Amino acid sequence: MNIIDELLWRDAINQQTDADGLRELTNSKAVSLYCGVDPTGNTMHIGHLIPFMMLRRFQLAGHRPVILIGGATGTIGDPSGRQSERSLQTLEQVQENVDALTAQMKKLFLTEGDNQVRMVNNYDWTKDMNVIEFLRDIGKNFSINTMLAKDVVSSRLDSGISFTEFSYQILQSMDYLHLYQHEDVQLQIGGSDQWGNITSGLDLIRKKEGNEAKAFGLTIPLMLKADGTKFGKSAGGAIWLDPKQTTPYEFYQFWANTDDRDVVKYLKYFTFLSKEEIEALAEKVATEPHKREAQKTLAEEMTRFVHSEELLEQAKRISAALFSGDISSLTADEIEEGFKEMPTFTATKESKNIVEWLVDLGIEPSKRQAREDITKGAISINGERVNELETEITAEQAIGGKFIIVRKGKKNYSLVKLG
Repeated sequence: MNIIDELLWRDAINQQTDADGLRELTNSKAVSLYCGVDPTGNTMHIGHLIPFMMLRRFQLAGHRPVILIGGATGTIGDPSGRQSERSLQTLEQVQENVDALTAQMKKLFLTEGDNQVRMVNNYDWTKDMNVIEFLRDIGKNFSINTMLAKDVVSSRLDSGISFTEFSYQILQSMDYLHLYQHEDVQLQIGGSDQWGNITSGLDLIRKKEGNEAKAFGLTIPLMLKADGTKFGKSAGGAIWLDPKQTTPYEFYQFWANTDDRDVVKYLKYFTFLSKEEIEALAEKVATEPHKREAQKTLAEEMTRFVHSEELLEQAKRISAALFSGDISSLTADEIEEGFKEMPTFTATKESKNIVEWLVDLGIEPSKRQAREDITKGAISINGERVNELETEITAEQAIGGKFIIVRKGKKNYSLVKLG
């Protein structure tokens, strides 16, 4: 299957500047293509990941990916999708973010062989350019009328846009020209909000290299969830790729909780499963949705890809323990990860009767309610059901010397830290 046909089957193409020309090019040679990301933070979230998954598909099909980290454009600020100006970062902070994103990208792409990923930073070809060169050699090729007509600019005219952000599309166009001239890059891909920037780059290439220059642009559709809300967010905020900001367990759970209406779309976008494998899972969604096999597969594929097999197994272990109530099988570190968003209480290490202990912590509202729940078998400590009102809670029960897990009913967990 041609890579373009595969992307079409995966519903992963929004717009193309020349569909027939790009198909012919990808059929005839291994194409160098690029996608960029600005270092506005020290990690990407899963929304950022969408165009890079497409870049990775091109790589697996034998093409040559180039990843541009915007050390220069990151100091300016992309106005795309925003109604207000970005806060400018220091050059030192931008460089720290460049280093972090570069390391993150290298984990996701093949780094050996003829089609290994190439990492570039646009700061390298902009830092020595003076303002006269920029205005004469680059700026002269841009029409203010055309720039104002771009959606990314026109949408900001009422609220206001600085010259700094207005010039962003010129810098990104210069990136494409540089990569076309020096890295043999002939295709830029990006999110749907990047269409204006991509076409500006193509215009610049043709003005500099002639109308016969073979350069192309392709954008990915805006991804919304079935309920119409923005993809990539959870109740706790963005789902980050950095395990320190979103733990592998939380990452796994995000995908495992995907709506039935979205899961096949996500399998197409985010996994490297074959058409036959995805169609078989789609059939399971239609006939056996309660088994959630598609969601489990999606969660496994994504956690393995972004993190590792080891961290996937850890996330599955935590999930299984929480589902079964077998908390004692977890380590202290796994408990800290799995219970990160659950109600947390702090207790002393002195022994105390369970009734008083639950009430003092605030897990139970009264001694009467505590006694009733214990008598009914509704209280478990570290996965062990407690039936005796005389039970003592001691420091020796703490897992790893740190944590005691209280479960009230089937799903109400509390994490108690011993201080």
